[in-house]
Amino acid sequence: MATAQPERGGLLPDRAAHQRGTLATTACMETLQVGYLHAVAAAAGCSLSQPFPDNGIDWHVSHSSPGHTVDDEVTIKVQLKATYQIPPRPPGRHFSFTLDNSHLAKLARTPVTVHKILVVMLVPRSRDQWLSAGHDRLDLRHCCYWVNLAGHPVTGRTRTTVRVPTSRIFDDRALCEIMNRVGRGGMP
Repeated sequence: MATAQPERGGLLPDRAAHQRGTLATTACMETLQVGYLHAVAAAAGCSLSQPFPDNGIDWHVSHSSPGHTVDDEVTIKVQLKATYQIPPRPPGRHFSFTLDNSHLAKLARTPVTVHKILVVMLVPRSRDQWLSAGHDRLDLRHCCYWVNLAGHPVTGRTRTTVRVPTSRIFDDRALCEIMNRVGRGGMP
């Protein structure tokens, strides 16, 4: 009996395409970005809670640390968005992303007692390219970026375009840095 051996880099050889479920692509994108958030939070040592009903905020992320000066545990609110309309590794210092004004108004409100960030995930158009697994890793494509929109003006009639910095990759280190700033009484 022959078994598949990993190729260089630990990935298994390409397998025949499987029939995917009929769930809408946008619903699948939401699930993918939640998985990304869970992985980042786990690596950062954060806990997650999902407000019910969500009222425009998807997740609360909490972080405990003896180094926090405002409280032993701090929390931020996270709004997740995903798109396949922006290519991976966007050129330049930022990419443009359009939000409904109601979402922007919630994210831009100041002052707040609990800070909010927008996390935008760029995904490949084809679900076949969203992830690949090997014996030593799970590659999830493409990337999430974060931005604090506090104070951002609503400029469009129904939607407003915001700029998301390409330097703000959302990973465990970024989340720890955000939480440490908030834990010292600062902004994300």
